[in-house]
Amino acid sequence: MSRQIRKSTENDLPCLLSLAEDARWKMRESGNMHQWTDGYPSADVFLHDIRRGVSYVIEESGEVIGTFAFIPSPEPTYSRIYEGEWADNAHPYHVVHRIASSHHARGTFSTMLSFCLTHSDNIRIDTHRDNVIMRHLLEKHGFKYCGIIYLENGDERLAYQKCQESGDKLANVIQIS
Repeated sequence: MSRQIRKSTENDLPCLLSLAEDARWKMRESGNMHQWTDGYPSADVFLHDIRRGVSYVIEESGEVIGTFAFIPSPEPTYSRIYEGEWADNAHPYHVVHRIASSHHARGTFSTMLSFCLTHSDNIRIDTHRDNVIMRHLLEKHGFKYCGIIYLENGDERLAYQKCQESGDKLANVIQIS
């Protein structure tokens, strides 16, 4: 299984929207009824990420099987954290948002994380309290629960962070083009 990660292009938009729909379906099947509602993430959100150069796709055998946004700090909604604290609040970090994969793809979170850790020693992710799948993946991959953040619209999210020393970066480097 050879996977590549590359920056998304506007031509990928139909795939990104399909992946978001697959992710919504997975969320609903697992009891997460309140995340990614009202058409979020929309085509406009994906296009904004693409134009900023922060949207990526994971390809396997030429097929797009996953997507995520990998955004350098600062993230405005992370400036205040409640009922906890960030594991590292002194150094620059990257944020991962809008993680989605095809319903038949397995291991895309690991692929995404390997890529991200080759580019940053300090990664933050937030998720909905009801997103048991994402919470499990975060804990499985060594993310530390740090507390609660609030989105611009006031919605609560559980905040996680993974920090590692520069010498501890993963040896598994994913190709980027």
